[in-house]
Amino acid sequence: MKIKLKPLLTKMLIYILLIGISIMMLIPFAWMLTSSFKMNKDVFTYPVVWWPKEFITTNYVRIWEEIPLLRYFFNTSKLTVIITLLQLLTSTFAAYAFAKMKFPGKDFLFLCYICTIAMPWQSYMIPQFIIIKKIGLVNTHLALIILQSFTAFGVFLVRQFYMEIPNEICEAARIDGMSEYGIYAKIMLPLSKPVIATLTIFSFTTIWNDFMGPLIYINSQNLKTIQLGLRSFITEYSSEYSLIMAGSVVALIPVLIVFACLQKYFVEGIASTGLKG
Repeated sequence: MKIKLKPLLTKMLIYILLIGISIMMLIPFAWMLTSSFKMNKDVFTYPVVWWPKEFITTNYVRIWEEIPLLRYFFNTSKLTVIITLLQLLTSTFAAYAFAKMKFPGKDFLFLCYICTIAMPWQSYMIPQFIIIKKIGLVNTHLALIILQSFTAFGVFLVRQFYMEIPNEICEAARIDGMSEYGIYAKIMLPLSKPVIATLTIFSFTTIWNDFMGPLIYINSQNLKTIQLGLRSFITEYSSEYSLIMAGSVVALIPVLIVFACLQKYFVEGIASTGLKG
């Protein structure tokens, strides 16, 4: 009886721990949501009032009236979709070369490429800006698209997934006369839906929430993204935190939609990785 109880107690403790961690992670989002229905003076009251006495729905109207939020949404969506698609293309293409092709210096080149992950962005931020300025791309969306179209993390993630696919599949395709481009497009990509979904979620979330990139390279009001738009509610003398919370809730919706649509493949990728390990 004791032997049977131990696994049960262990499982219960693990579930309790995971539920506790989940609640702790959801608390800031719950506070953000309730604060979006408060008056500005009630956002930072102490002790914290989790449930407002009066729900102020006008915050969700004012965020569209006081700033061109629709324009910011369009700019953010445009950049996020374009950059995410380019990251998927470049990451899967490079990962296939590193995982399934043979060429001199492959491992050394891959190691150098992956080492860039450990390099802090602040260390090359200024040289990067100087280069973009000299080629005349400051205050353009093209600057952000060029700089973020390649991701070493994406290459590493997809390459590790491709390494699990048997080489015999590629060899059989080559014997049948299929080119490397054909193997990549007709064999590798259809088999890599879980990792593509995972990379899409990571890329979409990172680009959608990017603040520093647009802040450095974008000056024009018509080109700003939603994250810079929310900053407009913070002035030198006052801050409309209730409007910031409402804008943040609205900005979070596209990310939740993307995750909900790709959740099936995302979980499948985690499960398949665990089985292969």
